[in-house]
Amino acid sequence: MQIALAPMEGLVDEILRDVLTRVGGIDWCVTEFIRVTERVLPASSYQKLAPELFSGAQTAAGTPVRVQFLGSDPACLADNAAYACTLGAPVIDLNFGCPAKTVNKSRGGAVLLKEPELLHAIVREVRRAVPAQVPVTAKMRLGFDHKDYALACAQALAEGGAAQIVVHARTKVEGYKPPAHWEWVARVQEVVKVPVYANGEVWTLDDWRRCREVSGVDDFMLGRGLVARPDLARQIAVARAGQPVVPMTWAELQPLLADFWLQARRKISPRYAPGRLKQWLAMLTRSYPEATELFNLLRRENDCLRIDSLLGIDFIGSERAEQASA
Repeated sequence: MQIALAPMEGLVDEILRDVLTRVGGIDWCVTEFIRVTERVLPASSYQKLAPELFSGAQTAAGTPVRVQFLGSDPACLADNAAYACTLGAPVIDLNFGCPAKTVNKSRGGAVLLKEPELLHAIVREVRRAVPAQVPVTAKMRLGFDHKDYALACAQALAEGGAAQIVVHARTKVEGYKPPAHWEWVARVQEVVKVPVYANGEVWTLDDWRRCREVSGVDDFMLGRGLVARPDLARQIAVARAGQPVVPMTWAELQPLLADFWLQARRKISPRYAPGRLKQWLAMLTRSYPEATELFNLLRRENDCLRIDSLLGIDFIGSERAEQASA
């Protein structure tokens, strides 16, 4: 069994990847998608969206990080994938699931599920371009506005050379509305020989158990559920091992939240750092009543120094200490 952290654009950046993988239970994670259009992107693009490439292609906790691309030009995607491998990408992942309208309008993400033959061509060309030891994987939804091509799309990906397929068990039109159609994951696994990961609507340990029963697969990708409950992957791993599960308490989560804020302060403009903190806190309110209280305190606060005070953090002091030890 493997558990992966989903590549959620605008949410799971390198800061949140670092914090969540430190909790444990996550076998691998994926960068936010790197949009490819007409040229090979420079190293600076990877420094922004895949900075872990420059530190062994893993988070500080040692969790491998895959590089994800999004686009529709097989040759251009192949060239960029080959370049990413020279930077140390351990796995190339291809995004055929993004539901964002702006992405779909520019022929990227889930809209390509209307064209199984193009999916095959993209995976085939990327597979040919990257070293044999570097796996190529893919993430898909069940379709764009219907599920009629779901199995054909999965077969196209597998036959093109995808070593694994993550299936977000909804169409693009269904977005993130419950339910996720886990039974379709089982159908996909029936028609391909490569491992299939179930993704969608796994928020709790009980959700995982139901998803496993319905989908019949042992591998899972967790997205919003893991962001809202940072120890969900660890809970699943412990439960799978037959050991008692002890959920993470708010007191245990607070140091991670504080570190998230410190990293956001260092890496993100003061104009945008508060929004990143509020974004994560808003999702944590689903699992922690204390997060709701803190979110209400911070929701209208945009001054970083005042947020430091509310979190009990001495940012300036921590920066001085880090500089002194460098």
